[in-house]
Amino acid sequence: MRSLVTIQKVRKMSAIPDSDFLELAHIMGWQCVVKKGEFQEGDPGVYYEVDSFLPLDDRYEFLRTSSYRENADNGIGFRIRTAKMRGQLSQGLFLPLEKFPELEGCGEGSDVTEKLNVKKWYIPESSNPGGTIIGERPHGIPASDEIRLQSALELLDQLKGKPYYITTKMDGTSGIVYYIDGKIGCCSRNKEIRDEETALYWMPVYKYGLKEKLAKLGKNIVLTGEICGPGIQKNKLRLSEVEWQVFDVKDWDAQRYLPYDQACKVCDDLGLSRVPLEERGENFDYTLEQLLEKAKGKYPSGLDKEGIVVRDLMAPKAISFKVLNNDALLKEKD
Repeated sequence: MRSLVTIQKVRKMSAIPDSDFLELAHIMGWQCVVKKGEFQEGDPGVYYEVDSFLPLDDRYEFLRTSSYRENADNGIGFRIRTAKMRGQLSQGLFLPLEKFPELEGCGEGSDVTEKLNVKKWYIPESSNPGGTIIGERPHGIPASDEIRLQSALELLDQLKGKPYYITTKMDGTSGIVYYIDGKIGCCSRNKEIRDEETALYWMPVYKYGLKEKLAKLGKNIVLTGEICGPGIQKNKLRLSEVEWQVFDVKDWDAQRYLPYDQACKVCDDLGLSRVPLEERGENFDYTLEQLLEKAKGKYPSGLDKEGIVVRDLMAPKAISFKVLNNDALLKEKD
């Protein structure tokens, strides 16, 4: 389960111009609008990341007007989103630790998601028929979620000075194709899908002829990419047909993700596209603020792109994180 709610300390406090009642608390790489005087630098608190879905609880009732949601996918509760208040970006929710006696004994960094019964806000991956679910992802194949940089600022230091690459974060749904011991299969982010030519998650296999190509390649391999196109999310790319763009290539026997250039070679051999490369370099030296600016921008369609993904060039999954486009987040609708 993703760590949606953790105990964190205030890194610093900032004033909000012309506001008598609100100020900014900086937590890790995030900032949250809070009540003036509620926190001091160094104070502990409970930090809820964006896309947390909080249960009904009197302590959250102040969120009812802005955040109450009720639908078949998520149930009833309060959704935490990126917001703008008094001209300031508020990225999550930060509440005083003293309001939660059930968290006594939990220290800084503790994951309290389950203790507070918080779930991830679920957005259906696709409005297309994804296919018939036949089980969980097999063989221990991992999901493709990337951590947000603001929740792991130490990654900047870990990547500093190393070769790196930056790709565009595509707006679609994650699709996995694996070829292991002669068997080919397809998965959504969380489930394995039956082999049906009409199934969305089998589209990469049938569109790109992967049954024949992977058998000819003869390697145990897992390919993960973004399925984009009509009926998937909001089709911000304005594609006329469904496409699949690869962002991970895993050598299954070696249990390692291939370095960028090797992954590109495999994709070329299979006739597959990679997610767009925005930049590569030999000496990573970006700050959070610079990456937030770089995450802004447009797809070729002219619509706001979702953001960027930054990785170690030689060991892509050893250091890997996403930086979302705040302009796009602020425009997001339910």
